[in-house]
Amino acid sequence: MDWTVSIAIIDWLFLLALFPVAFFWLRRAWRILVRRDFSEVALKRGVAPPNAEKYAPYEMAINLIGGVVMVGVLVSVLAVPLLGAAGLLGESADAYVLGRDQWIAVAGSTLWIKLFASFALSRQAHGFVSKKKTDAAGKAR
Repeated sequence: MDWTVSIAIIDWLFLLALFPVAFFWLRRAWRILVRRDFSEVALKRGVAPPNAEKYAPYEMAINLIGGVVMVGVLVSVLAVPLLGAAGLLGESADAYVLGRDQWIAVAGSTLWIKLFASFALSRQAHGFVSKKKTDAAGKAR
């Protein structure tokens, strides 16, 4: 059985999934940087930390870098080859086109690094909270 068709479909699905991912990350960076909206900074179980403004620059940088890398991958995979084929770019445009293995590696690594960095930041922002057991009267044991 020839698997090249199914692999190409998965590649296209992954490439198309980069559009909303980049949009949401850049929108979140925009909200933090320009609108000063800290409601989505370092979320843990959907709740922002009490001092979200302290961690906002880090969250903004994580989202901005991830979004810009994803847009760069999309431009390299889609826009540069199309503009080169139309004759709008010179012959050196091929140097800016990422191969299949390259763009998948860059996009996948960026996705995972951004997720881990945001997770670590949210845990750092909320700190360690010990849950004490309480009895029926509501007193800590």
